[in-house]
Amino acid sequence: MTAKTWLITGAGRGFGHEIARAALEAGDQVIATARNPEQIEAALPGHEDHLLAVRLDVTDSVSAADAAQAGLERFGRIDVLVNNAGYGQAGAFEELTPQLIDRQFQTNVFGTFNVTRAVLPAMRAQRSGHILNISSLLGVVGTDWWSVYCATKFAVAGWSEALSKELGSFGIRVTSVHPGQFSTDFLDPSSLGMTDLRIDDYRSLDAERRDFVSGRNHDQPGDPQKFAAAILTLASLEQPPVRWAAGSDALASFQGRAAQLQDSAAQWHELSSSTDSAAQTK
Repeated sequence: MTAKTWLITGAGRGFGHEIARAALEAGDQVIATARNPEQIEAALPGHEDHLLAVRLDVTDSVSAADAAQAGLERFGRIDVLVNNAGYGQAGAFEELTPQLIDRQFQTNVFGTFNVTRAVLPAMRAQRSGHILNISSLLGVVGTDWWSVYCATKFAVAGWSEALSKELGSFGIRVTSVHPGQFSTDFLDPSSLGMTDLRIDDYRSLDAERRDFVSGRNHDQPGDPQKFAAAILTLASLEQPPVRWAAGSDALASFQGRAAQLQDSAAQWHELSSSTDSAAQTK
């Protein structure tokens, strides 16, 4: 099997680190990016010939273009892009300032756009490639206290689906990946954004959710190494899925959302159909 060249964002820890490690162990070449590339090199020793650690701030389009160019100069091509960099912004919508909301979108959504825009010219030129965008279980179902994070992950999922149609004729595949709860640093105070406003009506919800996060931190059911192995499997497929659930909890969210949509269509069929023009109903 021909070795692939990967570009992975957020490769300093968590999913990004595990995917980079798995790809290197499979004999592939990896452009591993993070704000601190020295952290990547220290965590992945012994792969100097196949690893390029690059500094990248995904919110900076110039930084994204530079990282892609450095990878192309070193390895000549990019076969798989994993848009993994991102973080969770928790808290009720009213308790988040516009600045916190903007930062969440700049990283999770526009950062993903920046890196993809930097890589696409090379993939189009080679008429092949696979883009894997890390969305979330919360990019399938919305839940309270995570509304802004949900908004970013729904955005990534919808954009991925549309992008798969735009790029299919160029031989480029796009998959929106929806992980459930995995034992990474996602819920750690070093990663998770919290509210910066306090509104009394949300105190009960906030306290309940903070207790859950504290108790579940680093004790989630998903295995990041198995997740990375599954990502390598997806990258090997000629016809990968446009959406993929990672974990039994994410799979349940897919099934639940499908049933919910079916129920809603059946319940509101008459009202929904009533808005068609007379010409369309003849």
